[in-house]
Amino acid sequence: MLTNFLIRTFVKDYKKTEKPEIREKYAMLSGTTGIIANIILFILKLFTGIFSGAVSIVADAFNNISDAGSSLVTILGFRMSSKHADKKHPLGHGRMEYITAFIVDIMIIIVGVELFRTAIDKIIHPEKPEFHLITLILLAAAIIVKLWLFLFYRKIGNTINSAAIKAAALDSASDTVATFLVFFTTLSAKFIDVSLDGWAALIVACLIIFAGFKAAKETVDLLLGSCPSPELVENINEFIRNYPDILGIHDLMIHDYGPGRFIITLHAEVSEESEINHAHEVIDILERDMNEHFGAIVTIHLDPIAVNNPQVDKLRVFAAECAAEVDSAFTIHDFRIVCGESFTTLLFDLSIPVDSCFKDEEAADKVAELISSKKPCCRAIIHPEHPFV
Repeated sequence: MLTNFLIRTFVKDYKKTEKPEIREKYAMLSGTTGIIANIILFILKLFTGIFSGAVSIVADAFNNISDAGSSLVTILGFRMSSKHADKKHPLGHGRMEYITAFIVDIMIIIVGVELFRTAIDKIIHPEKPEFHLITLILLAAAIIVKLWLFLFYRKIGNTINSAAIKAAALDSASDTVATFLVFFTTLSAKFIDVSLDGWAALIVACLIIFAGFKAAKETVDLLLGSCPSPELVENINEFIRNYPDILGIHDLMIHDYGPGRFIITLHAEVSEESEINHAHEVIDILERDMNEHFGAIVTIHLDPIAVNNPQVDKLRVFAAECAAEVDSAFTIHDFRIVCGESFTTLLFDLSIPVDSCFKDEEAADKVAELISSKKPCCRAIIHPEHPFV
């Protein structure tokens, strides 16, 4: 309820999440809310921790102030990523969002390490904190606020597909568990004579470090260039199936330059019998339609293939079967033949998964040898390659 109210109040046209300016408004709302909530929690927990002498509460307080700093970094990151393209960055600044997400992840890890060090010291030199009812009330309120922040960040992060805000959601989830542990150890001070304060702080620190490393790994994957989601790949394939002149596609590549900023390149197969100007027009229309539908820069290479040719069709199926016999994950495309007096040459690309146990040349040689052994009148010239989706 509160999350939806804030979105509708502060983000006009909140449904148009594909627009960079709307994504920035979501980020501003997320960051501002996070800064305000975490500063309030920091102040309350710091005074409560000093008042009760509980290092775990003080540690939890400084975790909150680091979260406020992370929210500020997120805001700055979205500001920079929304800058228009320029001569030095013709594809825009969208990846700044990933960079700031990584900075947030590192900040989380640093705070966790510092809290870990403090917790070890507290375990070696334990001091039982004082029990106060007001401490429990404030910690219970902090748990509720952090749980709401987790749900708030998760909704916004999923809505605009933001790595930075998803990282903040994961951090808030770990904070909720951490504060609950602090609440439990504070309550235990009333009933047992053993101090669990240092152990609670240690668990809090480990949760923070784990959350930071997990988020950092996901962000690094985005910066390195991770595989696009299967949903996006299937959406592209489904979209192209609506164009009857396109007989198939291959060599699909999706380049990510930040959320909502990517480039799609692919090879589209058309009949070699198509009139060249008609085929070019079909490709042009498909590029424009994909640009409008996916909001991406689209470049399509035209590949003419033989259709209604029984000999080519039969040999294409034969070559595909030979490739699958060597490895069921192998596929072929760009198939054509050259008929000579002594033998027929099969020319095609062999698509080899990146995790295949075969090296490129080894795979191509095995498929070529199998083709020649089964049909001595045929030889194969094979170009091995790897799929990018």
